[in-house]
Amino acid sequence: MKITLESEKILIANKAVDFRRGVNGLTALIVEDMKQNPNKGLYVFYNKRLDRVKILGWHNNGFVMIYKRLETGKFFIRAEKDNIQIDPAQLNWLLIGVDWRLMSNIESKNNTYF
Repeated sequence: MKITLESEKILIANKAVDFRRGVNGLTALIVEDMKQNPNKGLYVFYNKRLDRVKILGWHNNGFVMIYKRLETGKFFIRAEKDNIQIDPAQLNWLLIGVDWRLMSNIESKNNTYF
């Protein structure tokens, strides 16, 4: 399966969230905690165990939420002071389950994708 996720703004939340939250709960976090407009960008949320992510974005006339659970391993996300902005290639690496920071460095040096 191939899914293309692109946006001028892709932000990773700065802390783990309760995964019982749905679209409305995550939208409230985007507005209240991240101080962002939920209709402008993709927003990545993760759980405490780092084995699940939810991505929320606006598509034409409604929100789309993507949920991914790794069967083994953990996502390479660390809680940060601020939200982290990434690009579509980095989001792809993150969703694959590899260290997207390292892969981004390799990619920019070689100018190629693996």
